[in-house]
Amino acid sequence: MITPIIYEEGLVRLLDQRKLPLEEVYIECRDHYQVAQAIRDMVVRGAPAIGITAALGVCLGANTIPASNFNDFFSQLNPVIELLANTRPTAVNLFWALERLKEVVLQNKGLELHSLKQLLVQEALKIMEEEKSANEAIGRWGKELIKEGDQILTYCNTGSLATGGIGTALGIIKTALWEGKRIMVWVSETRPFLQGARLTTWELRQCNIPHRLITDNMAGHLMQKGEVSMVMVGADRIAANGDVANKIGTYTLAVLAKEHKIPFYVAAPTSTIDSTIPSGHQIPIEERAPQEITYIMDRRIAPEKTEVTNPAFDITPHQYIQAIITEKGIIRPPFSFIL
Repeated sequence: MITPIIYEEGLVRLLDQRKLPLEEVYIECRDHYQVAQAIRDMVVRGAPAIGITAALGVCLGANTIPASNFNDFFSQLNPVIELLANTRPTAVNLFWALERLKEVVLQNKGLELHSLKQLLVQEALKIMEEEKSANEAIGRWGKELIKEGDQILTYCNTGSLATGGIGTALGIIKTALWEGKRIMVWVSETRPFLQGARLTTWELRQCNIPHRLITDNMAGHLMQKGEVSMVMVGADRIAANGDVANKIGTYTLAVLAKEHKIPFYVAAPTSTIDSTIPSGHQIPIEERAPQEITYIMDRRIAPEKTEVTNPAFDITPHQYIQAIITEKGIIRPPFSFIL
């Protein structure tokens, strides 16, 4: 069982995803500053996992507040939440989890501060358990879409590392395999951070799921040859109309899939749906450091002073998506989310 996030009293331990698959190392975060840095640096990544980690970061931050009354406590807690909110702009689970903990505080003003801090921990751990249960439900719904012998193309990492549970898209694949379906997974490497090559292949090996690694620009060739049955990806934010923000390169796969009449599925918990945003045009896209493109594993691959554009996500319009699989069921077009 892969356990990427571990909470101990006063401590959050995170499996350092930057070092996989070569090393399995946990880092220890003892305050919200360290949690925020871990999220920024992609020690932990994947929308649900970011939400869980940020919630636990709030708990660590709350423990350091020496206030003696609620108003002082809440005024000092707000900067903790703001710091964590400013780590990654695209994944909505981050903001969903932080808002949920803030609401717990506001609804329990009358509690002693010690009890309120304990309640925050309980809520953060509840979020973790809910995400695990959601993963399992997504797996049960999604496995019905997979037939014996399917060859599934996935992208980025959507497994335990990204969610804390069995995964979203990868959780569906795992569930289908556990039920005895013979399947094979095409793993696209996912430049520039190589989440597919480094993380998804590592997870699939842990689960003994047949897979083959490909470079990102091989997908169209495999589709043209009839060697891809479906594309199944995750999401970092889903707009009210069904537009999906996911790892950069997802949109390319969606266009290719539509051209070749291959079903394109998105798997995500309802915590990833942002019904306050009408369409993908309003989703903020994170721009990351140039070094992620000019270097691979600390080795420079581009000339010095090369100008770089490095958006971490792109938007797949809803018309390219055949279905969105959530813990509440399979949702098909027309998409309209009001949660």
